[in-house]
Amino acid sequence: MRRFTIIFTLLLVPSLVYGCTGQTGSVGQVLEDIGAQEALELMQRNQGNPDFMVIDIRTPEEFDESYIENAINIDFYSDTFKEDLDKLDKDKPHLIYCRGGNRSNQAMPVMKELGFKEVYNLSVGIKEWIAEGLPVVP
Repeated sequence: MRRFTIIFTLLLVPSLVYGCTGQTGSVGQVLEDIGAQEALELMQRNQGNPDFMVIDIRTPEEFDESYIENAINIDFYSDTFKEDLDKLDKDKPHLIYCRGGNRSNQAMPVMKELGFKEVYNLSVGIKEWIAEGLPVVP
């Protein structure tokens, strides 16, 4: 029984502390980098889920060129970026992206600090999404 308890503890505690993704976060926090195909699958699984949010953190000019369907735009370079994120429901799952992954990668720690529970980062940005022929709103 003691051996079982030790093994159980060694397996369970890291998943509670780091979440399902293995990335550092508070208990129950999921912060994960994903590719375009994984993002598409995530969006398909959440189709019709009003709690799932897609956030484009590029500039409004970049957003106006094309964006992933149902995305909202919150400009990373805005003076109110952190405050704008803070207004969102932190209990909802979020997919974030930018052009090439740099800004969204920088936004992940901000969202972690603000207490977001579930954030997926399109790690190579909309460039990869478009390169793979995935749909955008023109």
